[in-house]
Amino acid sequence: MEFIWFVFIVVAVFIFAGLKIINQYERGVVLTLGKYTGIRQPGLRVIIPIFQRMIKVDVRSTPIDVPKQEIITKDNVTVGVDAVVYLRVIEASKAVLETTNYVYATSQFAQAALRDVTGNVELDELLSKREDISQKIKEIVDAETDKWGIDVENVKIQNIELPQDMKRAMAKQAEAERERRAVIITAEGEKAAAQSVADAAGMLSKVPGGINIRTLQTLEKISVESSQKTLVVLPTELTGTISKLLSK
Repeated sequence: MEFIWFVFIVVAVFIFAGLKIINQYERGVVLTLGKYTGIRQPGLRVIIPIFQRMIKVDVRSTPIDVPKQEIITKDNVTVGVDAVVYLRVIEASKAVLETTNYVYATSQFAQAALRDVTGNVELDELLSKREDISQKIKEIVDAETDKWGIDVENVKIQNIELPQDMKRAMAKQAEAERERRAVIITAEGEKAAAQSVADAAGMLSKVPGGINIRTLQTLEKISVESSQKTLVVLPTELTGTISKLLSK
């Protein structure tokens, strides 16, 4: 009787050891005596202990950081560039059988692609065309990781760290550009104001007595202000005669 209970316990332990739960976001790669024999879908699955082994693979989108790389751009500027890669396992069997660590392998290849692509562009292009450069890196990494059953969904360049002297030079350039724009705006305003004054003077000169009326309006404004200055107003005919005499 004790032997029967012993056998029953051993069989029960053997069966329970073969029960595996696969989550919805996982796939199970089964190896039988070391040989790949299939994929197990999510749910409660049974394998044969000792003879079979199951490796679970996460098939969710996984972000991996690409550490900062010291890059020398095409115009010989040293910058620090880092990125993030979003990948997803499409074929769990290849992810297990074709590489020892698909996350690490993808990260290493992304680092190499990041250095190659950014090293072949100038600094201005790197700063202004970040999305295009990220797309080039994605295409290179995606083509290489296909054999591992990995789909590279996206690559994003995160930070571009410039040397301190380059930052100062760019800050001075930006300040000079702001000053240039301010001078242009001020000059355009003065030009518009001068043109308005000239237009108004032309209109007044065409109207009989227009200048005299404008003069009287100006005198009216001055007279209400307290001032220690004495203003002598001469008739326009007299000023005209004096001007002609002085010109002779």
